[in-house]
Amino acid sequence: MTQTLLTDRAALTRNRLRAQRAPALFLHEIAADEVEDRLTLVNKSFTAPAVVTGFPHFWQSRLPEARIVADDEVLMLEPGAHDLVILALCLHWANDPVGQLIQARRALRPDGLLLAALFGGGTLHELRSALAQAEAEASGGLSPRVLPMAEIRDLGALMQRAGLTLPVADTLPLRTSYADPLALMRDLRAMGESNAMSARHRALTPRRMLYRACDIYSQAFGMDDGRIPATFEMIFLTGWAPDASQPQPLRPGSASARLADALGAVETPLKD
Repeated sequence: MTQTLLTDRAALTRNRLRAQRAPALFLHEIAADEVEDRLTLVNKSFTAPAVVTGFPHFWQSRLPEARIVADDEVLMLEPGAHDLVILALCLHWANDPVGQLIQARRALRPDGLLLAALFGGGTLHELRSALAQAEAEASGGLSPRVLPMAEIRDLGALMQRAGLTLPVADTLPLRTSYADPLALMRDLRAMGESNAMSARHRALTPRRMLYRACDIYSQAFGMDDGRIPATFEMIFLTGWAPDASQPQPLRPGSASARLADALGAVETPLKD
């Protein structure tokens, strides 16, 4: 049975090439700042970093010492070659995100760090809602128009499935504003984040439906100053390649002290 892929990689590549003509990469700027801040909190020096990204020129300028790798389905990363791998705002487009994490983990040396920045499920919820209502009114159905993105509660489990230890997931909600929904859509094109889903309609969106979506967006979410908000949820994942030097969980039943004693509490036995 043929598996239907979520992302049309050829369309994604076209979108990114088009975005390079006049890029709007402020979200990559924010992600790079956050990555650098997180690395300063790690008590470790990294000498062999790699960055997986769809925007190599930007990330090379921010991390010139890093090896830049395209976010293809098969990552060009050698096993055990790096002590730091960064997945830079690309994992949300992966057809197999667990597979990408596994490949990144295999590229790490023992006790190497994986750090991923990606968009989460709250991203563009206003646009998603407006487009869905407008299309339902026009055709009585829905088609894929905004990429479905993972919820933070699910991502920690993905890290564990990939074989990473000490996984942490945290979120950075970002609220931006635009003059109107069309300005937001133009910015998404300039980010390379417009629709590249395999199941998308290939025909152009009817103008009447597009304008109806803009009206719904402005009416439902418009701000007092006439502008419209746009939400981006940026999620950061950190995990480590396994190493014997890392803290290890105790074997059940091996504790040498009682919790009640540590808390200074009186233990009340349960009735049979």
